[in-house]
Amino acid sequence: MSASRIVRDARFDDEAARYRLRFVCEDCGLFDAARGCAHGYPTSRYDRAAQSGESLACCKDFERG
Repeated sequence: MSASRIVRDARFDDEAARYRLRFVCEDCGLFDAARGCAHGYPTSRYDRAAQSGESLACCKDFERG
């Protein structure tokens, strides 16, 4: 799986809110609610990281939906 890690801290959360950043699978143009990721990636890995407040595992194939 092709992913990079981003440290989630107060600065990241501030910029995510200010710039309306999207980084969870459901926000990706390659995600389908019925089938999941078009590439078959395990979306729970990314979503868990986004919800936990810890470092994020961001998919390099993410396309803004």
